[in-house]
Amino acid sequence: MAERRAFAQKISRTVAAEVRKQISGQYSGSPQLLKNLNIVGSISHHTTVPLTEAVDPVDLEDYLITHPLAVDSGLLRDLIEFPPDDIEVVYSPRDCRTLVSAVPEESEMDPHVRDCIRSYTEDWAIVIRKYHKLGTGFNPNTLDKQKERQKGLPKQVFESDEAPDGNNYQDEQDDLKRRSMSIDDTPRGSWACSIFDLKNSLPDALLPNLLDRTPNEEIDRQNDDQRKANRHKELFALHPSPDEEEPIERLSVPEVPKEHFGQRLLVKCLSLKFEIEIEPIFASLALYDVKEKKKISENFYFDLNSEQMKGLLRPHVPPAAITTLARSAIFSITYPSQDVFLVIKLEKVLQQGDIGECAEPYMIFKEADATKNKEKLEKLKSQADQFCQRLGKYRMPFAWTAIHLMNIVSSAGSLERDSTEVEISTGERKGSWSERRNSSLVGRRSLERTTSGDDSCNLTSFRPATLTVTNFFKQEGDRLSDEDLYKFLADMRRPSSVLRRLRPITAQLKIDISPAPENPHYCLTPELLQVKLYPDSRVRPTREILEFPARDVYVPNTTYRNLLYIYPQSLNFANRQGSARNITVKVQFMYGEDPSNAMPVIFGKSSCSEFSKEAYTAVVYHNRSPDFHEEIKVKLPATLTDHHHLLFTFYHVSCQQKQNTPLETPVGYTWIPMLQNGRLKTGQFCLPVSLEKPPQAYSVLSPEVPLPGMKWVDNHKGVFNVEVVAVSSIHTQDPYLDKFFALVNALDEHMFPVRIGDMRIMENNLENELKSSIAALNSSQLEPVVRFLYLLLDKLILLVVRPPVIAGQIVNLGQASFEAMASIINRLHKNLEGNHDQHGRNSLLASYIYYVFRLPNTYPNSPSPGPGGLGGSVHYATMARSAVRPASLNLNRSRSLSNSNPDISGTPTSPDDEVRSIIGSKAMDRSCNRMSSHTETSSFLQTLTGRLPTKKLFHEELALQWVVCSGSVRESALQQAWFFFELMVKSMVHHLYFNDKLDAPRKSRFPERFMDDIAALVSTIASDIVSRFQKDTEMVERLNTSLAFFLNDLLSVMDRGFVFSLIKTCYKQVSSKLYSLPTPSVLVSLRLDFLRIICSHEHYVTLNLPCSLLTPPASPSPSVSSATSQSSGFSTTVQDQKIANMFELSVPFRQQHYLAGLVLTELAVILDPDAEGLFGLHKKVINMVHNLLSSHDSDPRYSDPQIKARVAMLYLPLIGIIMETVPQLYDFTETHNQRGRPMCIATDDYESESGSMISQTVAMAIAGTSVPQLTRPGSFLLTSTSGRQHTTFSAESSRSLLICLLWVLKNADETVLQKWFTDLSVLQLNRLLDLLYLCVSCFEYKGKKVFERMNSLTFKKSKDMRAKLEEAILGSIGARQEMVRRSRGQLERSPSGSAFGSQENLRWRKDMTHWRQNTEKLDKSRAEIEHEALIDGNLATEANLIILDTLEIVVQTVSVTESKESILGGVLKVLLHSMACNQSAVYLQHCFATQRALVSKFPELLFEEETEQCADLCLRLLRHCSSSIGTIRSHASASLYLLMRQNFEIGNNFARVKMQVTMSLSSLVGTSQNFNEEFLRRSLKTILTYAEEDLELRETTFPDQVQDLVFNLHMILSDTVKMKEHQEDPEMLIDLMYRIAKGYQTSPDLRLTWLQNMAGKHSERSNHAEAAQCLVHSAALVAEYLSMLEDRKYLPVGCVTFQNISSNVLEESAVSDDVVSPDEEGICSGKYFTESGLVGLLEQAAASFSMAGMYEAVNEVYKVLIPIHEANRDAKKLSTIHGKLQEAFSKIVHQSTGWEFLSCEYFSF
Repeated sequence: MAERRAFAQKISRTVAAEVRKQISGQYSGSPQLLKNLNIVGSISHHTTVPLTEAVDPVDLEDYLITHPLAVDSGLLRDLIEFPPDDIEVVYSPRDCRTLVSAVPEESEMDPHVRDCIRSYTEDWAIVIRKYHKLGTGFNPNTLDKQKERQKGLPKQVFESDEAPDGNNYQDEQDDLKRRSMSIDDTPRGSWACSIFDLKNSLPDALLPNLLDRTPNEEIDRQNDDQRKANRHKELFALHPSPDEEEPIERLSVPEVPKEHFGQRLLVKCLSLKFEIEIEPIFASLALYDVKEKKKISENFYFDLNSEQMKGLLRPHVPPAAITTLARSAIFSITYPSQDVFLVIKLEKVLQQGDIGECAEPYMIFKEADATKNKEKLEKLKSQADQFCQRLGKYRMPFAWTAIHLMNIVSSAGSLERDSTEVEISTGERKGSWSERRNSSLVGRRSLERTTSGDDSCNLTSFRPATLTVTNFFKQEGDRLSDEDLYKFLADMRRPSSVLRRLRPITAQLKIDISPAPENPHYCLTPELLQVKLYPDSRVRPTREILEFPARDVYVPNTTYRNLLYIYPQSLNFANRQGSARNITVKVQFMYGEDPSNAMPVIFGKSSCSEFSKEAYTAVVYHNRSPDFHEEIKVKLPATLTDHHHLLFTFYHVSCQQKQNTPLETPVGYTWIPMLQNGRLKTGQFCLPVSLEKPPQAYSVLSPEVPLPGMKWVDNHKGVFNVEVVAVSSIHTQDPYLDKFFALVNALDEHMFPVRIGDMRIMENNLENELKSSIAALNSSQLEPVVRFLYLLLDKLILLVVRPPVIAGQIVNLGQASFEAMASIINRLHKNLEGNHDQHGRNSLLASYIYYVFRLPNTYPNSPSPGPGGLGGSVHYATMARSAVRPASLNLNRSRSLSNSNPDISGTPTSPDDEVRSIIGSKAMDRSCNRMSSHTETSSFLQTLTGRLPTKKLFHEELALQWVVCSGSVRESALQQAWFFFELMVKSMVHHLYFNDKLDAPRKSRFPERFMDDIAALVSTIASDIVSRFQKDTEMVERLNTSLAFFLNDLLSVMDRGFVFSLIKTCYKQVSSKLYSLPTPSVLVSLRLDFLRIICSHEHYVTLNLPCSLLTPPASPSPSVSSATSQSSGFSTTVQDQKIANMFELSVPFRQQHYLAGLVLTELAVILDPDAEGLFGLHKKVINMVHNLLSSHDSDPRYSDPQIKARVAMLYLPLIGIIMETVPQLYDFTETHNQRGRPMCIATDDYESESGSMISQTVAMAIAGTSVPQLTRPGSFLLTSTSGRQHTTFSAESSRSLLICLLWVLKNADETVLQKWFTDLSVLQLNRLLDLLYLCVSCFEYKGKKVFERMNSLTFKKSKDMRAKLEEAILGSIGARQEMVRRSRGQLERSPSGSAFGSQENLRWRKDMTHWRQNTEKLDKSRAEIEHEALIDGNLATEANLIILDTLEIVVQTVSVTESKESILGGVLKVLLHSMACNQSAVYLQHCFATQRALVSKFPELLFEEETEQCADLCLRLLRHCSSSIGTIRSHASASLYLLMRQNFEIGNNFARVKMQVTMSLSSLVGTSQNFNEEFLRRSLKTILTYAEEDLELRETTFPDQVQDLVFNLHMILSDTVKMKEHQEDPEMLIDLMYRIAKGYQTSPDLRLTWLQNMAGKHSERSNHAEAAQCLVHSAALVAEYLSMLEDRKYLPVGCVTFQNISSNVLEESAVSDDVVSPDEEGICSGKYFTESGLVGLLEQAAASFSMAGMYEAVNEVYKVLIPIHEANRDAKKLSTIHGKLQEAFSKIVHQSTGWEFLSCEYFSF
């Protein structure tokens, strides 16, 4: 115990604060709300568990069986258990882009191809938690949702909004002045006139039945019904959610895997026209990236020739397929940059002569001169005609040009332009991308990010442009290679381009470039499949052009694609004998060696057939070593054999027509076998060329092999360069992946030996090879790994689940596969950072688990779960096949073998028993790999298939492997724990689903050893979190959230009691660590995240057993609950102890409501003022509770009030917890008057509009010592005896806490609340009232004007400025920054109270924090401001009504217990405070009704005990009597009248009320700015009317007394009207005030009121000296009366004492004892006529003198104060005073003040 740190000790011992209360005695009597953190078991019989420890959870499954619900109501039934359709397994067909899905045409496919195709076509297997969307993770209180819930709110009427604006208000005033002229003229006291005026005014509507004698219970019932009618159901709909960043529990549904596209560009080719038209011209387009030196798209071939020109070629060209007639194309660019060019190449029919000669006519002839050159053109045409006839099937290069793409995109404003001119000169914009291009990774998520690197490189939103390209460059015969092209392109970007000097070919090519539309019609994929929407096959299509991305793109394959591109590059026949000059290469794709074996798989170019069997390269005239720039595109067959090969035949074409010369002469042959050792052969080749036809069986060999007897060009040297590129989702093109897939497939097929590379692997060697190939997966390239990711993971999982049988032995590959998966996943995580969500989950992997992963074949006799049986190829269901036919026959039919095939029902017993018998008894020693005590009878099966009919369950195997792994494997699994967790959960759900166990009782769903593994796993991971959170912060954060999500998922499928015990395990680990930590906040913060995620479960409420009554776990008998009464659902005989348990974090509460218990415990622990180092987590823990309640509030399942009461029950202890925090809550009353509160200055908030006049301490002292514990100590002064300051919560946190409190009070069952209130001590009830008092201020309506003002103010400050300010002022940390700081390990304790210095800050802080959301977007529209005011008004009304409901319950409690009257004062105080605030008419009506009921129940309360409150009440009522809203006036006058009446009934006169009302009126009139006497006059008239109609009291003196009072009030009113006129003349105004005050010489209370008013006016105008003198006079007056009342030596002896300060004070000496005797009823009863009042006035005076710089006077004032404090032994005050005196005297020393010259006469009034 000695080593335990203070942190721990503090929390488990009794908290000092409670001891300070010195009420320890009370605990022995009635059960009290024990101090939360110290659950001392004086009452409960359970062992206590401190709050820092987790309790043992209830066994939920057992509990539900042993406690059947007594209530049969259907509503509550749903709260008890999860709904039966909670989890569904859905097979949803995947969307296919194309009309027919892309699959190979062949029916025979090898296993790998079949697996690939299956992987690209099978349905998604999705597990759906049907109600998931209702959990907090998916159910955020978004703005849109709020708006939805806020529809149909009534508009609340507020006086502050109704208050007239300056101008028209002024007119009204003038009008009134004219009407009241008579008053001005008559001397004061002209009764007649006054009465005349009153008699003529109109009363407001009278309240019916006001004067009836109705029993109190009846009144209460009516009031209650009226209050409860038309209430807003959802409190949180009115309260903006706290601004969090992304909440931790939010998990987005992963994106559906789909084909990758970059930014898409639509290019339409409109027309191509030359100066002369003599022959057809063929064009192609492609994109090139100069910087990467890479062609980044395939070619798009288009034909813009006229029909006449096409006619010339008719003999050579078969009829054109529509797919080859496209003139528009869609290009995809994943990495747009400044280096991309659109290159256009032109070719023409081969003719005699080199390119220069052939291009000459195009350069010299002009269209304009056509007639002049008619003959020459005719000649050219006839030549062209001849060449087309003879050489129509050959092409020659002709011309090219390029367009700098980004220039178009960035300047696509101007439409028509001669663009090549522009293009060539684009040297200015050297791609600013060079620096930015390091983001070399693209997964679908990060694409948008990388591409936005340069604004001008955004292809998605430029304006479409039409370009006219006018210049083409003649193609140089010796510069055809790509290398040359890149040089040209780079040169084009230079200002002094070499190309400039070349003579161009003039032509006009028009093309449109625009961003591609979302879903264009009539599109063909690169494989010529029709993309959906393709309404009519006869329309000219648009081609999608395949992209060859400039850098790797990491997206898994999702469609079948199998293309081969062949690029002949160059040929060197310089050393070949014989004539070979015009050379073309014929390319064919062969499946055998016979010439007839060429396959029609070569894609046609333009205006030709779709596919052909051969393709020719263009001819360069008379060149023995030509370059080529051809691209030949081939559709690869799905399954290749050793005989497939590419055959290249070289021909010499004779251009001149000579006798006996054939058109083409073969001059060489070479070939490339397509498969080499079973792998596709691609890449750069430099091939030797044979002079004669290759011999038999050549195709399996490579031409590099010297075949005997063959003649080769140039001695068998490589003379032909060609590149072969495959774009395939079948061939991985990675040796390691190929080997792995080949071995796994060999196992499937059981075909040995396996040839891989140069090796032949025999069966006996297979195991080692397989293991090494799994380990070698790490060496493979990342790009193919990602492309084949889904298949790869499927295969690894298959190996885990079905251990193969090799040579009769079972080989356990679980460990190897697990390791491989872990390393692959980590590679993805490290390399694809752009792809992670906020929890670090890689989106590709998340999609795999969500959509793709399924259990490899379930048992054959299970229902077929989806089309085509289940995933995996079905021939794993070996038990089945044995009974039917040999496996070898089955292979090709395996797709159709359905799992529900009736032939296959011969399976032994149930599959589960089968598996059990195979895996062996559980008793086996688990440390030896639990795999195999296996005895297999059917060895026939084994030899047949190489697979056992056993099937391990994937989740069990995964858990086992994870538990037993160690070292780097364990580390990498931990890094990506989320992946294995989610995999495990999906596997568990699938297993339950296929075995029809989703409805089975949860305890029997999984075997015990699996549960043990899970428990071990969770425990070790929790200990990792605890031990490593300081070192590997980021990893631990991920691990922590992954674990929490895992447990959240398990709650849906496993035994929930078991999952609770796992949660407890985690808690235990954390709390044992916390004891030893100096700063626990980081770990506690992790635990909060953990808890918040678990509590985001959609059935959180059900998990908390909301319908159970707390029974001590000792007696599980359900008898207690059977006596439930229908009305409240609570047992009528609930013992007190149970009630206490429901409201405390008692052990039974925490056990039964397990999760809610944890949440509230966290709250209690973190908010505890003695919990050191947790200050930074306040906001976080409060947000968690707020978030939960807000989610319950909007949850449609809990909308019924009866159910909501059950939900609220889970949070009853919240009330106690928040009561404990009262001293720490942000003091909303502080800034009460800072906001220019309309029309009221209450006597208990003595601050006037300009800022506080009375310091906090004084205000406390003034506030009357009658009920000391009621005064809410100002948060900043409150110093606990321990000497440490309480940290104050931020306004936002406090507000969130209070709204949670109100929610619980609103929705909890009233009878339960009342029972609990009855048990509370007076002290605690007072705490509760303090809390309600605070709520009133917190949710006060701000008023439309404030919203408008805020709207204009907030936008002047820039956002970041605001953020900084907020940070500085709030001292609290935003969630994201918190994370950042946490990750740097420096969550310092925020400065406690020190950050909040001046009132200014507070005010700013209050307005800003809550409304921060509003400032996010700039200026708001009128409608939005209206809407905000509407919401705020409704919130204020609802909050205050809840407070009122609660007050009523408290009052009932008092009536029931008939003790505790002392708290009624507190109730009244809250009521009065709410009347003082800005309230809606609706609320005020109910408030006055409650106030009237209170006064009628406890009349002596006001008139004898709470005299202070009586004064306040009068002031409040009078203020509302002058309201501009009729209903408020009616209720206020009714209340005022009844007050007088009740006072009269007690003692036949109502002097007290008279006195108070008169004083209140004076004070009201003197201080209120926009006070309107017209309205007050109406109320006075109403009161008169009541008096006249009151039959009961007609015979008494009461009506006359009322009339007297009313007339007197009216006089005062008239005086003040005079003051109104002199509003603008301060001197005159003060003078008038002085006269009025003088008039009250005989009424000390009133005189004091007016002196106060004057002081207020002076300090408003910063006349501090004058204000001080008024205060001195006030003090003298009080002193005078005090000395008459009581004889205390240390008190000043009346006014005389004050002479040194001002000689005029003698005016205050009481005129004579006979004028007024102080103990008469109602005289000198104000709060100032007390010792503390006197002290308050003097302190204020001292402060004012000090502000005025009159330090000697300060000294004089303190001379009077010091003896009083000395008498009271108040050392603290004395030290403060002496400190102030020291300041004053040092100031005197520094500066000679002008005090000597200030004649005191100046201060005479």
